[in-house]
Amino acid sequence: TRDPANFTPELSRRARGIEVWAALHTLGRSGLADLVERTCRYAVRFAEGLRAAGYTILNEVMFNQVLVTFGDDERTRRVIAGIQRDGTCWCGGTTWQGQTAMRISVSSWATTDADVERSLQAMIRVASELA
Repeated sequence: TRDPANFTPELSRRARGIEVWAALHTLGRSGLADLVERTCRYAVRFAEGLRAAGYTILNEVMFNQVLVTFGDDERTRRVIAGIQRDGTCWCGGTTWQGQTAMRISVSSWATTDADVERSLQAMIRVASELA
């Protein structure tokens, strides 16, 4: 008999595989592929819009994550706080290669084109107000 205590760091770990099974069961293989492709496309849209507005994209957007800076570290922190206060969307801060950045993670199945555009406009507005 396999004792889980010998294979995980804690006994309270949740069964993460159930979420994957449920997604595959509900959406099917092609539905899950569509979901991943859509979140990746939305991440690219965020990167393109922020770059066009004059902000720096730090990563090559290959999945659903975007790292952006709005100038120096302090200004980037202020923009992150401003976006969080604004409430249109939620983005957190991170440090990447020694630089403060805002991390955009597109992960919800419910995200729409309109959500992305509204969030992008809020980011640009907040960043320009804090210039």
